[in-house]
Amino acid sequence: MSTDRPHAKVRHTDEGTVVEYLADGPRTVRRSQQEIPELDVTQEMLLDAGEDPESWLMYGHGYAQQRYTTADVIRRRNVEDLSLEYTVETEESGRHEGTPVVVPSDPPIMYQTNGPGTLRAIDARSGEVIWTYRYAPDDNNPEQRPAIYCCGSNNRGVAVLGDTLYMTTLDASIVAIDRYTGQQQWWYDSAPTGEGYSATWAPVVYDGYILNGSAGGEYGVRGFIEAVDVESGERAWRTWMTPRSQWIGDSWRNGAATNWMTITVDPEENLLYANIGNPGPDVNAAVRPGPNVYSDSVVALDTESGDVEWYFQEVPHDWWDWDASTPPVLFEDEVDGENRKLVTHPGKTGWNYLLDAADGRLYERSREFCQHLNMWNLPQETLEDTPWIMPSADGGSEWNPASYSPRTGYLYVKAMNYPSRFQWDEVGEWEYPSQYLGGSFTVYPAMDDPGEAPVEWNQQQAIFSAVDPVSGEVVWQEQWPEYAMGGSLSTATQLTFTGNGAGEFIAFDSGTGDRLWSHQFDASVNASPMSWYDPAEGKQYVAVQAGGGGLRSVQDGNTIAVFSLSE
Repeated sequence: MSTDRPHAKVRHTDEGTVVEYLADGPRTVRRSQQEIPELDVTQEMLLDAGEDPESWLMYGHGYAQQRYTTADVIRRRNVEDLSLEYTVETEESGRHEGTPVVVPSDPPIMYQTNGPGTLRAIDARSGEVIWTYRYAPDDNNPEQRPAIYCCGSNNRGVAVLGDTLYMTTLDASIVAIDRYTGQQQWWYDSAPTGEGYSATWAPVVYDGYILNGSAGGEYGVRGFIEAVDVESGERAWRTWMTPRSQWIGDSWRNGAATNWMTITVDPEENLLYANIGNPGPDVNAAVRPGPNVYSDSVVALDTESGDVEWYFQEVPHDWWDWDASTPPVLFEDEVDGENRKLVTHPGKTGWNYLLDAADGRLYERSREFCQHLNMWNLPQETLEDTPWIMPSADGGSEWNPASYSPRTGYLYVKAMNYPSRFQWDEVGEWEYPSQYLGGSFTVYPAMDDPGEAPVEWNQQQAIFSAVDPVSGEVVWQEQWPEYAMGGSLSTATQLTFTGNGAGEFIAFDSGTGDRLWSHQFDASVNASPMSWYDPAEGKQYVAVQAGGGGLRSVQDGNTIAVFSLSE
Protein backbone atom coordinates (compact mmCIF):
# COMPACT_ATOMS: atom_id res chain seq x y z
CA MET A 1 0.00 0.00 0.00
CA SER A 2 1.13 3.54 -0.62
CA THR A 3 -0.30 5.29 2.45
CA ASP A 4 1.58 5.60 5.72
CA ARG A 5 -0.92 6.93 8.24
CA PRO A 6 -0.68 5.95 11.94
CA HIS A 7 -1.41 2.27 12.52
CA ALA A 8 -1.64 2.22 16.32
CA LYS A 9 -2.11 4.42 19.36
CA VAL A 10 -0.43 3.72 22.71
CA ARG A 11 -2.11 4.89 25.90
CA HIS A 12 -1.47 4.25 29.58
CA THR A 13 -4.25 3.16 31.95
CA ASP A 14 -4.58 1.89 35.52
CA GLU A 15 -4.66 -1.66 34.15
CA GLY A 16 -1.48 -1.27 32.07
CA THR A 17 -0.36 0.01 28.69
CA VAL A 18 -2.85 -0.40 25.86
CA VAL A 19 -2.20 -0.50 22.12
CA GLU A 20 -5.25 0.36 20.02
CA TYR A 21 -4.75 -0.60 16.39
CA LEU A 22 -6.11 2.14 14.11
CA ALA A 23 -5.53 0.34 10.82
CA ASP A 24 -7.50 -2.61 9.49
CA GLY A 25 -4.70 -5.01 8.76
CA PRO A 26 -0.95 -4.68 8.23
CA ARG A 27 0.61 -2.08 5.95
CA THR A 28 3.88 -2.08 4.04
CA VAL A 29 5.26 1.14 2.59
CA ARG A 30 8.02 1.09 -0.03
CA ARG A 31 10.61 3.73 0.90
CA SER A 32 13.00 3.38 -2.03
CA GLN A 33 13.28 1.57 -5.35
CA GLN A 34 16.32 -0.38 -4.21
CA GLU A 35 15.97 -4.15 -4.65
CA ILE A 36 17.08 -6.50 -1.90
CA PRO A 37 19.62 -9.02 -3.29
CA GLU A 38 18.32 -12.58 -3.42
CA LEU A 39 19.95 -14.85 -0.85
CA ASP A 40 18.14 -17.65 0.91
CA VAL A 41 19.10 -17.89 4.57
CA THR A 42 19.53 -21.63 5.09
CA GLN A 43 19.41 -23.76 8.22
CA GLU A 44 23.13 -24.42 7.68
CA MET A 45 23.78 -20.68 7.81
CA LEU A 46 21.85 -20.45 11.06
CA LEU A 47 23.83 -23.36 12.54
CA ASP A 48 27.08 -21.52 11.73
CA ALA A 49 25.79 -18.03 12.57
CA GLY A 50 27.70 -17.66 15.82
CA GLU A 51 31.02 -18.09 14.01
CA ASP A 52 30.19 -15.95 10.95
CA PRO A 53 31.72 -12.44 11.15
CA GLU A 54 29.78 -11.20 8.09
CA SER A 55 26.27 -11.59 9.48
CA TRP A 56 24.05 -11.31 12.54
CA LEU A 57 21.25 -13.75 11.74
CA MET A 58 19.43 -14.06 15.06
CA TYR A 59 18.85 -12.20 18.29
CA GLY A 60 21.88 -13.57 20.15
CA HIS A 61 23.98 -13.98 16.94
CA GLY A 62 23.94 -17.78 17.29
CA TYR A 63 21.78 -20.43 18.91
CA ALA A 64 24.01 -20.38 22.01
CA GLN A 65 22.99 -16.73 22.72
CA GLN A 66 26.59 -15.70 23.35
CA ARG A 67 26.26 -12.33 21.57
CA TYR A 68 29.90 -12.73 20.48
CA THR A 69 31.31 -11.76 17.08
CA THR A 70 34.44 -13.14 15.42
CA ALA A 71 34.79 -9.95 13.33
CA ASP A 72 38.23 -8.59 14.19
CA VAL A 73 38.77 -5.22 12.50
CA ILE A 74 37.91 -3.24 15.64
CA ARG A 75 40.59 -3.87 18.25
CA ARG A 76 41.65 -2.46 21.56
CA ARG A 77 44.46 -0.51 19.91
CA ASN A 78 42.22 1.15 17.28
CA VAL A 79 38.75 1.31 18.82
CA GLU A 80 39.31 5.01 19.52
CA ASP A 81 39.04 5.48 15.72
CA LEU A 82 35.54 3.98 15.61
CA SER A 83 33.25 6.62 14.10
CA LEU A 84 29.56 7.15 13.38
CA GLU A 85 28.79 5.92 9.83
CA TYR A 86 25.10 6.91 9.74
CA THR A 87 21.90 7.12 11.73
CA VAL A 88 18.30 6.24 10.91
CA GLU A 89 15.64 8.19 12.76
CA THR A 90 12.43 6.21 13.27
CA GLU A 91 8.95 7.74 13.25
CA GLU A 92 8.28 6.15 16.64
CA SER A 93 10.07 7.23 19.81
CA GLY A 94 10.21 5.38 23.10
CA ARG A 95 10.96 1.74 23.73
CA HIS A 96 13.81 0.97 21.32
CA GLU A 97 15.10 -2.25 22.95
CA GLY A 98 15.72 -4.50 19.96
CA THR A 99 18.72 -6.08 18.25
CA PRO A 100 18.79 -5.78 14.44
CA VAL A 101 19.41 -8.78 12.17
CA VAL A 102 21.86 -8.42 9.24
CA VAL A 103 21.79 -10.77 6.22
CA PRO A 104 25.20 -10.87 4.43
CA SER A 105 24.18 -10.07 0.85
CA ASP A 106 25.72 -7.39 -1.39
CA PRO A 107 24.84 -4.95 0.07
CA PRO A 108 24.06 -6.44 3.49
CA ILE A 109 20.45 -5.88 4.57
CA MET A 110 19.50 -4.94 8.11
CA TYR A 111 16.08 -5.77 9.58
CA GLN A 112 15.23 -3.53 12.53
CA THR A 113 12.16 -3.57 14.79
CA ASN A 114 10.60 -1.40 17.45
CA GLY A 115 7.20 -1.16 19.07
CA PRO A 116 4.42 -1.21 18.39
CA GLY A 117 4.87 -3.78 15.60
CA THR A 118 7.19 -1.89 13.22
CA LEU A 119 9.78 -3.62 11.01
CA ARG A 120 12.19 -1.98 8.56
CA ALA A 121 14.46 -3.28 5.82
CA ILE A 122 17.55 -1.07 5.64
CA ASP A 123 20.57 -1.02 3.34
CA ALA A 124 23.19 -1.74 6.01
CA ARG A 125 25.90 0.15 4.08
CA SER A 126 24.06 3.39 3.43
CA GLY A 127 21.28 3.47 6.02
CA GLU A 128 18.63 3.87 3.31
CA VAL A 129 15.26 2.47 4.40
CA ILE A 130 13.93 0.16 1.67
CA TRP A 131 10.53 -0.70 3.11
CA THR A 132 8.61 -0.33 6.37
CA TYR A 133 6.05 -2.85 7.64
CA ARG A 134 3.57 -1.99 10.38
CA TYR A 135 1.46 -4.64 12.03
CA ALA A 136 -2.25 -4.33 12.78
CA PRO A 137 -4.85 -7.12 13.06
CA ASP A 138 -7.38 -7.43 10.23
CA ASP A 139 -10.83 -8.91 9.70
CA ASN A 140 -9.37 -12.42 9.85
CA ASN A 141 -8.69 -12.04 13.57
CA PRO A 142 -11.45 -9.83 15.00
CA GLU A 143 -11.17 -11.47 18.43
CA GLN A 144 -7.79 -9.85 19.03
CA ARG A 145 -8.73 -7.02 21.36
CA PRO A 146 -6.48 -3.99 21.89
CA ALA A 147 -3.22 -5.35 23.29
CA ILE A 148 -2.68 -4.68 27.00
CA TYR A 149 0.56 -5.31 28.81
CA CYS A 150 2.49 -4.13 31.83
CA CYS A 151 5.86 -2.89 30.70
CA GLY A 152 6.28 -0.99 27.43
CA SER A 153 5.42 -1.25 23.72
CA ASN A 154 8.54 -3.23 22.86
CA ASN A 155 9.65 -5.39 19.97
CA ARG A 156 13.13 -6.89 20.33
CA GLY A 157 13.76 -8.36 16.89
CA VAL A 158 13.02 -10.96 14.21
CA ALA A 159 14.03 -14.44 13.13
CA VAL A 160 14.92 -15.20 9.50
CA LEU A 161 14.89 -18.35 7.34
CA GLY A 162 14.85 -18.65 3.55
CA ASP A 163 13.13 -15.56 2.18
CA THR A 164 10.95 -15.00 5.26
CA LEU A 165 11.12 -12.97 8.46
CA TYR A 166 9.21 -13.99 11.59
CA MET A 167 8.12 -11.41 14.15
CA THR A 168 6.04 -11.51 17.33
CA THR A 169 3.45 -8.78 17.93
CA LEU A 170 2.09 -7.13 21.06
CA ASP A 171 -1.24 -8.92 20.66
CA ALA A 172 0.50 -12.31 21.09
CA SER A 173 0.68 -13.17 17.39
CA ILE A 174 3.44 -14.31 15.04
CA VAL A 175 3.58 -12.90 11.53
CA ALA A 176 5.58 -14.20 8.55
CA ILE A 177 6.84 -11.44 6.25
CA ASP A 178 8.50 -11.68 2.84
CA ARG A 179 11.93 -10.20 3.47
CA TYR A 180 12.23 -8.83 -0.07
CA THR A 181 8.88 -7.07 -0.32
CA GLY A 182 7.82 -6.56 3.29
CA GLN A 183 4.43 -8.15 2.59
CA GLN A 184 2.80 -10.27 5.29
CA GLN A 185 2.50 -13.96 4.28
CA TRP A 186 0.61 -15.49 7.20
CA TRP A 187 -0.54 -14.75 10.72
CA TYR A 188 -0.65 -17.08 13.74
CA ASP A 189 -2.60 -16.32 16.92
CA SER A 190 -0.59 -17.83 19.78
CA ALA A 191 -2.98 -16.84 22.58
CA PRO A 192 -5.96 -14.54 23.26
CA THR A 193 -5.02 -10.95 23.96
CA GLY A 194 -8.40 -10.71 25.66
CA GLU A 195 -7.08 -13.03 28.37
CA GLY A 196 -3.94 -11.01 29.06
CA TYR A 197 -1.37 -12.54 26.69
CA SER A 198 1.17 -10.41 24.82
CA ALA A 199 4.56 -10.82 23.09
CA THR A 200 7.67 -8.62 22.85
CA TRP A 201 10.65 -10.94 22.26
CA ALA A 202 12.57 -12.00 19.16
CA PRO A 203 11.61 -15.57 18.17
CA VAL A 204 14.08 -18.29 17.13
CA VAL A 205 13.81 -20.54 14.05
CA TYR A 206 15.25 -24.04 14.31
CA ASP A 207 14.73 -27.22 12.27
CA GLY A 208 11.66 -25.93 10.44
CA TYR A 209 9.90 -24.50 13.49
CA ILE A 210 9.56 -21.15 15.22
CA LEU A 211 10.31 -21.59 18.91
CA ASN A 212 7.90 -19.28 20.67
CA GLY A 213 6.83 -18.43 24.19
CA SER A 214 4.29 -16.38 26.08
CA ALA A 215 4.13 -13.12 28.02
CA GLY A 216 1.54 -11.57 30.30
CA GLY A 217 2.75 -12.76 33.70
CA GLU A 218 1.03 -9.84 35.45
CA TYR A 219 -2.40 -10.74 33.98
CA GLY A 220 -3.25 -14.19 35.29
CA VAL A 221 -2.23 -16.08 32.15
CA ARG A 222 -0.87 -19.62 31.96
CA GLY A 223 2.65 -19.67 30.50
CA PHE A 224 3.75 -21.98 27.70
CA ILE A 225 6.48 -22.78 25.18
CA GLU A 226 5.56 -23.98 21.71
CA ALA A 227 6.82 -24.82 18.22
CA VAL A 228 5.13 -23.36 15.13
CA ASP A 229 5.70 -24.63 11.58
CA VAL A 230 7.59 -22.03 9.51
CA GLU A 231 5.67 -22.86 6.29
CA SER A 232 2.10 -23.23 7.46
CA GLY A 233 2.02 -21.22 10.66
CA GLU A 234 0.43 -24.19 12.44
CA ARG A 235 1.35 -25.30 15.94
CA ALA A 236 3.40 -28.50 16.23
CA TRP A 237 3.46 -28.78 20.03
CA ARG A 238 2.85 -26.74 23.16
CA THR A 239 4.16 -27.36 26.69
CA TRP A 240 2.52 -25.61 29.63
CA MET A 241 4.81 -24.13 32.28
CA THR A 242 2.24 -24.58 35.07
CA PRO A 243 1.74 -28.39 34.93
CA ARG A 244 -1.63 -29.14 36.49
CA SER A 245 -0.40 -32.29 38.24
CA GLN A 246 2.39 -30.40 40.02
CA TRP A 247 0.51 -27.29 41.16
CA ILE A 248 -1.83 -27.33 44.16
CA GLY A 249 -5.54 -26.83 43.65
CA ASP A 250 -6.52 -24.55 40.77
CA SER A 251 -3.49 -22.26 41.12
CA TRP A 252 -2.11 -23.57 37.80
CA ARG A 253 -4.91 -21.84 35.89
CA ASN A 254 -3.51 -18.34 36.44
CA GLY A 255 -0.01 -19.34 37.51
CA ALA A 256 1.85 -17.27 34.86
CA ALA A 257 5.40 -18.76 34.57
CA THR A 258 5.73 -17.19 31.15
CA ASN A 259 8.70 -17.44 28.78
CA TRP A 260 8.98 -13.82 27.66
CA MET A 261 12.51 -13.62 26.28
CA THR A 262 14.34 -15.41 23.46
CA ILE A 263 15.04 -19.14 23.67
CA THR A 264 18.52 -20.74 23.53
CA VAL A 265 19.10 -23.89 21.43
CA ASP A 266 21.65 -26.74 21.43
CA PRO A 267 21.37 -28.21 17.89
CA GLU A 268 23.71 -31.11 18.74
CA GLU A 269 21.33 -32.40 21.41
CA ASN A 270 18.05 -31.03 20.00
CA LEU A 271 17.43 -29.25 23.28
CA LEU A 272 16.16 -25.76 23.97
CA TYR A 273 16.80 -23.81 27.14
CA ALA A 274 14.08 -21.36 28.17
CA ASN A 275 14.02 -18.69 30.84
CA ILE A 276 10.74 -18.79 32.78
CA GLY A 277 9.25 -15.84 34.63
CA ASN A 278 7.40 -15.19 37.86
CA PRO A 279 4.45 -17.21 39.15
CA GLY A 280 1.09 -15.46 39.43
CA PRO A 281 0.01 -13.59 41.39
CA ASP A 282 3.38 -11.87 41.72
CA VAL A 283 3.52 -10.90 45.41
CA ASN A 284 0.96 -13.04 47.23
CA ALA A 285 2.30 -16.57 47.15
CA ALA A 286 -0.15 -17.76 49.81
CA VAL A 287 -2.78 -18.45 47.12
CA ARG A 288 -0.39 -20.74 45.20
CA PRO A 289 1.13 -23.16 47.76
CA GLY A 290 4.16 -25.24 46.94
CA PRO A 291 7.27 -24.48 44.87
CA ASN A 292 5.27 -23.40 41.77
CA VAL A 293 7.19 -25.70 39.45
CA TYR A 294 8.98 -24.19 36.39
CA SER A 295 8.42 -20.59 37.50
CA ASP A 296 11.64 -18.56 37.95
CA SER A 297 13.55 -21.40 36.29
CA VAL A 298 15.80 -22.38 33.44
CA VAL A 299 13.92 -25.22 31.72
CA ALA A 300 15.36 -27.63 29.12
CA LEU A 301 12.91 -29.09 26.57
CA ASP A 302 13.25 -31.52 23.67
CA THR A 303 12.87 -29.44 20.48
CA GLU A 304 11.01 -32.23 18.63
CA SER A 305 8.42 -33.15 21.28
CA GLY A 306 8.41 -30.30 23.79
CA ASP A 307 9.04 -32.78 26.62
CA VAL A 308 10.71 -31.27 29.68
CA GLU A 309 14.15 -32.83 30.21
CA TRP A 310 15.15 -30.91 33.36
CA TYR A 311 14.69 -27.61 35.15
CA PHE A 312 16.61 -25.54 37.66
CA GLN A 313 14.52 -23.24 39.84
CA GLU A 314 16.25 -20.10 41.07
CA VAL A 315 13.40 -18.95 43.36
CA PRO A 316 10.84 -21.54 44.55
CA HIS A 317 7.52 -20.04 45.71
CA ASP A 318 8.45 -16.50 44.66
CA TRP A 319 6.99 -13.48 46.50
CA TRP A 320 9.24 -10.82 44.90
CA ASP A 321 8.77 -11.07 41.09
CA TRP A 322 12.29 -12.45 40.60
CA ASP A 323 11.84 -13.97 37.13
CA ALA A 324 14.49 -15.94 35.32
CA SER A 325 14.09 -13.45 32.50
CA THR A 326 17.26 -13.11 30.42
CA PRO A 327 18.17 -15.71 27.75
CA PRO A 328 20.41 -18.53 29.06
CA VAL A 329 23.90 -18.75 27.51
CA LEU A 330 25.35 -22.06 26.27
CA PHE A 331 29.14 -22.64 26.21
CA GLU A 332 31.85 -25.21 26.96
CA ASP A 333 34.52 -25.09 29.66
CA GLU A 334 36.35 -27.27 32.14
CA VAL A 335 34.55 -28.07 35.38
CA ASP A 336 35.75 -30.60 37.95
CA GLY A 337 38.61 -31.58 35.67
CA GLU A 338 36.42 -32.40 32.65
CA ASN A 339 35.38 -30.39 29.60
CA ARG A 340 31.62 -29.97 29.82
CA LYS A 341 28.79 -28.31 27.97
CA LEU A 342 27.32 -25.70 30.31
CA VAL A 343 24.34 -23.35 30.61
CA THR A 344 24.81 -20.14 32.54
CA HIS A 345 22.10 -17.72 33.60
CA PRO A 346 22.30 -14.42 35.50
CA GLY A 347 19.12 -14.05 37.55
CA LYS A 348 17.03 -11.21 38.88
CA THR A 349 18.27 -12.58 42.20
CA GLY A 350 21.64 -10.88 41.54
CA TRP A 351 23.62 -14.10 41.21
CA ASN A 352 24.80 -16.02 38.16
CA TYR A 353 24.05 -19.76 38.01
CA LEU A 354 26.27 -22.31 36.23
CA LEU A 355 24.39 -25.46 35.20
CA ASP A 356 25.26 -28.74 33.49
CA ALA A 357 23.61 -28.56 30.06
CA ALA A 358 22.74 -32.26 30.13
CA ASP A 359 20.92 -32.52 33.45
CA GLY A 360 20.65 -29.04 35.03
CA ARG A 361 23.02 -29.81 37.90
CA LEU A 362 24.18 -26.63 39.68
CA TYR A 363 27.96 -26.27 39.66
CA GLU A 364 28.39 -22.70 40.86
CA ARG A 365 26.38 -19.75 42.13
CA SER A 366 28.45 -16.62 41.63
CA ARG A 367 29.29 -13.86 44.04
CA GLU A 368 26.72 -11.08 43.98
CA PHE A 369 26.83 -8.75 40.96
CA CYS A 370 24.47 -6.23 42.58
CA GLN A 371 23.63 -5.33 46.16
CA HIS A 372 21.54 -7.56 48.43
CA LEU A 373 19.53 -6.26 51.36
CA ASN A 374 16.89 -8.01 53.49
CA MET A 375 16.59 -10.67 50.79
CA TRP A 376 13.85 -13.27 51.39
CA ASN A 377 11.93 -10.97 53.78
CA LEU A 378 8.26 -11.56 53.02
CA PRO A 379 5.92 -8.75 51.93
CA GLN A 380 3.70 -7.35 54.67
CA GLU A 381 0.17 -5.88 54.64
CA THR A 382 1.44 -2.36 53.94
CA LEU A 383 4.47 -1.05 52.09
CA GLU A 384 5.62 0.80 55.20
CA ASP A 385 5.72 -2.45 57.21
CA THR A 386 8.00 -4.19 54.71
CA PRO A 387 11.72 -3.37 54.89
CA TRP A 388 13.56 -2.18 51.83
CA ILE A 389 14.61 -5.26 49.86
CA MET A 390 17.37 -5.66 47.28
CA PRO A 391 17.33 -6.74 44.53
CA SER A 392 14.14 -4.87 43.68
CA ALA A 393 11.21 -6.32 41.78
CA ASP A 394 13.13 -5.31 38.62
CA GLY A 395 16.18 -7.38 39.60
CA GLY A 396 19.18 -8.04 39.42
CA SER A 397 19.59 -9.03 35.81
CA GLU A 398 16.30 -8.22 34.10
CA TRP A 399 15.62 -9.08 30.43
CA ASN A 400 19.05 -7.63 29.54
CA PRO A 401 20.84 -10.28 27.45
CA ALA A 402 24.37 -11.02 28.65
CA SER A 403 27.28 -11.60 26.28
CA TYR A 404 29.93 -14.29 26.72
CA SER A 405 33.51 -14.20 25.44
CA PRO A 406 35.26 -17.53 24.80
CA ARG A 407 38.50 -15.51 24.76
CA THR A 408 38.21 -14.29 28.35
CA GLY A 409 35.78 -16.88 29.67
CA TYR A 410 33.72 -14.06 31.20
CA LEU A 411 29.99 -13.32 31.10
CA TYR A 412 29.10 -9.61 30.80
CA VAL A 413 25.99 -8.78 32.81
CA LYS A 414 24.03 -5.59 33.34
CA ALA A 415 22.02 -5.41 36.56
CA MET A 416 19.45 -3.15 38.17
CA ASN A 417 20.61 -1.97 41.61
CA TYR A 418 17.95 -0.25 43.70
CA PRO A 419 15.53 -1.30 46.45
CA SER A 420 11.84 -2.23 46.55
CA ARG A 421 9.17 -2.49 49.18
CA PHE A 422 6.39 -5.05 48.71
CA GLN A 423 2.81 -5.28 49.97
CA TRP A 424 0.48 -8.27 49.68
CA ASP A 425 -3.29 -7.92 49.34
CA GLU A 426 -6.13 -10.35 49.67
CA VAL A 427 -6.71 -12.10 46.35
CA GLY A 428 -10.37 -12.22 45.43
CA GLU A 429 -12.03 -13.19 42.18
CA TRP A 430 -9.85 -11.87 39.39
CA GLU A 431 -11.00 -10.65 35.99
CA TYR A 432 -9.05 -9.40 33.00
CA PRO A 433 -8.02 -6.62 32.29
CA SER A 434 -7.08 -5.98 35.92
CA GLN A 435 -3.54 -7.01 36.74
CA TYR A 436 -3.18 -10.17 38.81
CA LEU A 437 -0.46 -8.99 41.22
CA GLY A 438 -1.80 -10.03 44.61
CA GLY A 439 -0.47 -6.77 46.03
CA SER A 440 1.90 -4.05 44.98
CA PHE A 441 5.49 -2.92 45.15
CA THR A 442 7.46 0.27 44.84
CA VAL A 443 11.01 0.94 43.73
CA TYR A 444 13.29 3.74 44.84
CA PRO A 445 13.67 6.38 43.51
CA ALA A 446 11.88 6.08 40.17
CA MET A 447 8.37 5.52 41.54
CA ASP A 448 6.46 6.85 44.55
CA ASP A 449 8.35 5.57 47.56
CA PRO A 450 7.34 5.46 51.22
CA GLY A 451 10.14 6.79 53.38
CA GLU A 452 13.83 7.44 52.92
CA ALA A 453 16.10 5.20 50.91
CA PRO A 454 18.05 2.61 52.90
CA VAL A 455 21.45 3.83 54.07
CA GLU A 456 23.00 0.56 52.90
CA TRP A 457 22.19 1.34 49.25
CA ASN A 458 25.10 2.90 47.38
CA GLN A 459 22.78 5.09 45.23
CA GLN A 460 24.03 3.49 42.01
CA GLN A 461 21.01 2.32 39.97
CA ALA A 462 22.85 0.09 37.48
CA ILE A 463 25.97 -2.09 37.54
CA PHE A 464 27.78 -3.63 34.57
CA SER A 465 29.91 -6.65 35.54
CA ALA A 466 32.32 -9.19 34.13
CA VAL A 467 31.57 -12.49 35.87
CA ASP A 468 33.60 -15.69 35.61
CA PRO A 469 30.75 -18.22 35.48
CA VAL A 470 33.00 -21.19 36.34
CA SER A 471 34.70 -19.75 39.42
CA GLY A 472 31.83 -17.45 40.36
CA GLU A 473 34.18 -14.48 40.75
CA VAL A 474 33.06 -10.97 39.81
CA VAL A 475 36.15 -9.82 37.91
CA TRP A 476 35.37 -6.15 37.32
CA GLN A 477 32.43 -3.73 37.51
CA GLU A 478 31.36 -0.25 36.44
CA GLN A 479 28.48 1.42 38.30
CA TRP A 480 26.08 4.12 37.09
CA PRO A 481 23.77 6.44 39.03
CA GLU A 482 21.12 6.31 36.26
CA TYR A 483 18.70 3.51 35.51
CA ALA A 484 20.01 1.38 32.59
CA MET A 485 18.76 -1.67 30.74
CA GLY A 486 19.78 -3.50 27.57
CA GLY A 487 22.41 -6.09 26.75
CA SER A 488 26.01 -6.25 25.62
CA LEU A 489 28.18 -7.41 22.71
CA SER A 490 31.60 -9.06 23.01
CA THR A 491 34.21 -9.43 20.28
CA ALA A 492 37.06 -11.80 19.43
CA THR A 493 39.41 -8.83 19.92
CA GLN A 494 38.48 -8.61 23.61
CA LEU A 495 36.15 -5.63 23.44
CA THR A 496 32.73 -5.46 25.08
CA PHE A 497 30.14 -2.87 24.06
CA THR A 498 27.10 -1.73 26.01
CA GLY A 499 25.03 1.39 26.67
CA ASN A 500 23.56 3.10 29.71
CA GLY A 501 20.69 5.31 30.77
CA ALA A 502 22.75 8.50 30.53
CA GLY A 503 23.06 7.93 26.76
CA GLU A 504 26.63 6.63 26.75
CA PHE A 505 27.55 3.83 24.34
CA ILE A 506 30.82 2.39 25.65
CA ALA A 507 33.57 0.01 24.53
CA PHE A 508 35.34 -1.72 27.42
CA ASP A 509 38.47 -3.81 27.52
CA SER A 510 36.84 -7.21 28.09
CA GLY A 511 39.61 -8.38 30.40
CA THR A 512 40.19 -5.34 32.58
CA GLY A 513 37.02 -3.23 32.34
CA ASP A 514 38.95 -0.17 31.20
CA ARG A 515 36.93 2.28 29.12
CA LEU A 516 38.52 2.53 25.68
CA TRP A 517 35.89 4.48 23.69
CA SER A 518 32.44 6.01 24.08
CA HIS A 519 29.80 7.90 22.13
CA GLN A 520 27.22 10.21 23.69
CA PHE A 521 23.57 9.99 22.55
CA ASP A 522 20.73 12.36 23.38
CA ALA A 523 18.63 9.38 24.51
CA SER A 524 19.14 6.44 26.85
CA VAL A 525 20.88 3.44 25.29
CA ASN A 526 18.93 0.49 26.65
CA ALA A 527 19.00 -1.72 23.57
CA SER A 528 21.44 -4.54 22.82
CA PRO A 529 24.25 -3.91 20.28
CA MET A 530 25.39 -6.16 17.42
CA SER A 531 28.16 -6.22 14.81
CA TRP A 532 29.09 -7.50 11.35
CA TYR A 533 31.95 -7.31 8.83
CA ASP A 534 31.34 -6.20 5.23
CA PRO A 535 34.09 -7.72 3.03
CA ALA A 536 33.26 -5.53 0.00
CA GLU A 537 33.85 -2.41 2.09
CA GLY A 538 36.59 -3.82 4.30
CA LYS A 539 34.73 -2.44 7.34
CA GLN A 540 33.43 -3.76 10.60
CA TYR A 541 30.18 -2.19 11.74
CA VAL A 542 28.58 -1.93 15.19
CA ALA A 543 24.91 -1.00 15.51
CA VAL A 544 22.78 -0.03 18.48
CA GLN A 545 19.44 1.70 19.07
CA ALA A 546 19.07 4.71 21.35
CA GLY A 547 15.62 5.38 22.71
CA GLY A 548 14.76 4.49 26.25
CA GLY A 549 13.86 1.10 27.58
CA GLY A 550 11.42 -0.08 30.23
CA LEU A 551 9.08 1.82 32.52
CA ARG A 552 11.82 3.83 34.21
CA SER A 553 13.80 5.03 31.20
CA VAL A 554 15.84 8.18 31.68
CA GLN A 555 15.27 9.65 28.21
CA ASP A 556 13.35 8.35 25.20
CA GLY A 557 14.45 8.74 21.61
CA ASN A 558 14.26 7.23 18.14
CA THR A 559 17.77 6.64 16.74
CA ILE A 560 19.34 3.63 15.06
CA ALA A 561 23.08 4.33 15.05
CA VAL A 562 25.69 2.47 13.01
CA PHE A 563 29.42 2.91 13.67
CA SER A 564 32.26 1.63 11.47
CA LEU A 565 36.01 1.15 11.22
CA SER A 566 37.96 0.29 8.07
CA GLU A 567 40.76 -2.26 7.84
